[in-house]
Formats: sequence, C-alpha cells, structure tokens
Amino acid sequence: MAAWQKTIATNLLGPAHIAHFAARAMVAQGGGRIVNISSRGAFRGEPMAPAYAASKAGLNALSQSLAKALAPKGIYVFVVAPGWVSTDRVAKSVSDPTVLADQPLGRVATPDEVAEVVGFCALDAPASLTGGILDVNGASYLRS
Repeated sequence: MAAWQKTIATNLLGPAHIAHFAARAMVAQGGGRIVNISSRGAFRGEPMAPAYAASKAGLNALSQSLAKALAPKGIYVFVVAPGWVSTDRVAKSVSDPTVLADQPLGRVATPDEVAEVVGFCALDAPASLTGGILDVNGASYLRS
C-alpha cells in the first residue's frame, strides 16, 4: 500500500497541488497554460504497475476537469501522454525485442520528440485544444 500512496502522491496529488497554486497566479496575470505529463498506460493499463496506470488516468481526469473549470479564466490545460521514451533509465527495456516489436516506428520516442509536443502545448497550441490529450507513442497504442 505504501507504493500505491507514493505513486498517487507523486503522479496525481503533486500535479494537483501545483496546478492549484499556478492557476491562482495565472488568474491574477490574466491567463496561462498548464501542461501535464501522463502516459499511454492510463489508457491501456499496466499489469505490472497498476498504481502508475491509475495515477495517470486520474491525472487525465483532473486535467480535463481543470480545463473545463479554468478555460473561462483564460487558462488552458493540456496533457501529453507518451509511451516508452528513450532515456538512460529505461535504456535496457527499450532495446528489448519484445518492446521494439510493439513499436510501429521500430523505435520508441525520443526525449526531444516529447519536449517538442510539450513546448507546442506551452506556447503555441490553440485555446480550442484545451482539455486535449496528445499521444506521443509512435502508434504503439491507438485509441479512438
């Protein structure tokens, strides 16, 4: 249970607290943007990490709720949902043939690709995209 509490605190409660305080400041300045980082695991489930998947699904619901509540105040909320990302921490996992077989691009996303989408949301995304969840997973998981 301690692992669940830590995961929920990190992936859901932390962003909720940050959004609360950030939104107050953004209201005072006339608007702003919040970009949360989710995961494809929020949609497909993670049998080996159910707390992680649940926390990210909760983050999606939180973000969409905030998008509805804050849009009238000029605050836009976006979610970026990567799949596997090629980082040092997961280098061994992302080179596993089983993982690569699930990647239509033949590779996982790079940190720069994820950062480009985050930057778009933070700077250039149209207001009408508020509440949107952008998948960055190279078609390894598709939802409709």
